[in-house]
Amino acid sequence: MGKLFGTDGARGVVGQDLTTELAMRIGRAAASVLTERTHHRPKVLIGKDTRISGDMLEAALAAGLCSVGADVVLVGVIPTPAVAYLVRLYKCDAGVVISASHNPVEFNGIKIFNGDGYKLPDQVEASIEELVFDPDKGPRLSVGGEVGRIYQRTTAVEDYVAHILECESPDLRGLRIGIDCGNGAASETAKRLFDQLGAKCYFLGAAPDGCNINEGCGSTHLAGLSRFVVENQLDCGIAFDGDADRCLAVDETGAELDGDMIIAIFARALRERGTLAGNTAVVTVMSNLGFMEYMKEQGIATATTAVGDRYVLEEMRAHGHVLGGEQSGHVILLDYNTTGDGQMTAVMLLGILAESGLKMSELGSLYKKFPQVLVNLETTAQGKQKFKEDEYLEGYIESQQQQLIGLGRVLVRLSGTEPLIRVMVEGRNQDEIEACAHRIADKIKERIG
Repeated sequence: MGKLFGTDGARGVVGQDLTTELAMRIGRAAASVLTERTHHRPKVLIGKDTRISGDMLEAALAAGLCSVGADVVLVGVIPTPAVAYLVRLYKCDAGVVISASHNPVEFNGIKIFNGDGYKLPDQVEASIEELVFDPDKGPRLSVGGEVGRIYQRTTAVEDYVAHILECESPDLRGLRIGIDCGNGAASETAKRLFDQLGAKCYFLGAAPDGCNINEGCGSTHLAGLSRFVVENQLDCGIAFDGDADRCLAVDETGAELDGDMIIAIFARALRERGTLAGNTAVVTVMSNLGFMEYMKEQGIATATTAVGDRYVLEEMRAHGHVLGGEQSGHVILLDYNTTGDGQMTAVMLLGILAESGLKMSELGSLYKKFPQVLVNLETTAQGKQKFKEDEYLEGYIESQQQQLIGLGRVLVRLSGTEPLIRVMVEGRNQDEIEACAHRIADKIKERIG
């Protein structure tokens, strides 16, 4: 049986890896599994980002769901965290997001939340995969009045924005902020949200045309936002990715505040509020050593997981923690939502900034980051498999770690969302870690092609 779901749903190039036929099969399989678990006609919410392929995949997915008796609620273009919230508000059995997050337009993806707003457990995803890949186990198609219906819900954006403002509604009057929506889902929600908070907002990347999502803008391309903030003498900038579950910031000088820094700011603020459960923040192995040292100095514990917000969330739920996230900008505030929420993160960060009276550069200077080098190697599924099975490479990477003599670290991992092998080296000496990263990358290319 093939592997369909990665760390963030089923994802690939539309028309090659992700086809309408596959989307329909996923819809049928998901409805079948949900019916077995709910014992009633399931109701499934579908949202999407701004990609041109979203309409096509939405139609196929909805058809698949209805063909085995599920009702479908379409909410249109909306952020991923909105679906995680609305599936509970609208009392649906599941929520589906059609998005490839920070990836370019040729990619798209399908990720599924359960009725509580959490990503599906591995065992449920495995059950869906089994039905998708084994035609002999395919679900029975409905007939007559058993076929599902499709409904449109027009209040989704309004309901989601209201939820954020109920959680955090700071007075941002006096602030001048650049907001980059990445030509993605935040284009539908950010203006409605931030205009209610009193700041003077300047919106970039807010004119999606179906093909320009994440194109030179958003949280993966901060240069344009940085220039805009500096040239217009703004207080800061905020950037979202295509489905707005990530948030990064830039200060008034154009310098980046990454997810680690935002989590550090939040950890301190929540501790002061008395709401940092377990006095702990949950992060991944990618978090900077400077961040880890700062948290230790502050007396705030850290728990570390594998890369992927689903693993962060699993650790948070298992131990009752309320704050976690990734260096890439996924920040989970579990008191407010069940997944990373870029706009919730932005509102809270800006509220802390406004209350502090500091400049964003001052707020974002809690610690000095260790130099970090990241090399991305393009590969294939076969290349990833060869890497996993190569014992020589495993030993070589360990030898490079030993050469850093405790003054740094090496992390080589397979991307769960892209056809990449990522080589990350971190340490105190920039020249040393750059040389180490490229030695490892060259050796990988030599071994797997």
